[in-house]
Amino acid sequence: MKTNSWSSLIAGAIAILAIAFPGRLLGQTAAGKSTGASGGSTQWSVQVDKVEPGDLDLEQSFQIAIYENLLKELSKTKRFHEVFRDGDRNAREVANLLVLKTTVEKYTRGSETRRAVTTVSGATKLTVRSQLLTREGKVVLKREVNGQVRLLGSNLRATHNLARNIAKTIKQSSWSEAEQPGATPTG
Repeated sequence: MKTNSWSSLIAGAIAILAIAFPGRLLGQTAAGKSTGASGGSTQWSVQVDKVEPGDLDLEQSFQIAIYENLLKELSKTKRFHEVFRDGDRNAREVANLLVLKTTVEKYTRGSETRRAVTTVSGATKLTVRSQLLTREGKVVLKREVNGQVRLLGSNLRATHNLARNIAKTIKQSSWSEAEQPGATPTG
């Protein structure tokens, strides 16, 4: 009987601590795992800037969809300690911050109806220039990335595919040299 009451007391104390300090308990676990993607001791955070339409007449919905999908896909990579939105004040305090700039270079408006009727036309295609920069403006990674939807799916599906391809490109790249002072950037 006493063992059961001690278990209840301990469980209650843990629950109270978890409610009172949720970030600290989770933060301690995350801090223990915060080694860099390259195995180094520094792990970068990233701030995703708003998508620039370039000289193209790109609908606002596409710009927003690319942006939101980028935030989601970059978080999935586990390559960054934190993923910040453009204008997030907390990003100012982060020492190892990279900024992702995305500019749309090409856009082919597709047709969901044509894709549904034929499999050879109606594709929506996006091509962007993605750049990872340090806070000082040093280019660490620069790539041209494509996203498209050819068969089934809405036109906005191309934005999801594009964001996934950008995240995959960043995850597979080796820009960890930027962690070392005086190193030359890859790109």
